[in-house]
Amino acid sequence: MKKNTRECVRKAEKDLLAAKELAGADCPFHDQICNFCQQSAEKYLKGFLVEIAVAFKRTHDLEEILDLALPHDKSLAGLRRGLVFLADFAVDYRYPGENATSRQAKASLRWAERVRTEIRKRLKLSS
Repeated sequence: MKKNTRECVRKAEKDLLAAKELAGADCPFHDQICNFCQQSAEKYLKGFLVEIAVAFKRTHDLEEILDLALPHDKSLAGLRRGLVFLADFAVDYRYPGENATSRQAKASLRWAERVRTEIRKRLKLSS
């Protein structure tokens, strides 16, 4: 595995771990959980692109990132619905005006875990 891929995976894992830690806290951190889940999914997808040598620009647009990966692995299309869901949490929920719910936080964790599972499988990493 390429060094930059490993770095993407490491950061993705830390984002997901942070989201899980916050989910177990006494205080509701729904916005932060959703943002960390979006970030984890983004870094996993970018790590996959790095590994298969597909260039990408700096973006938080998960659909755009997915579209770069699909010509190389069409089976990733099943992630689109979850990535669309996670996309809003990249920026909007970090600022006043938007507040994530408990339900959104739980769904974010499920989608981030699914992205993790699918990308780790393709990178031949253990669960």
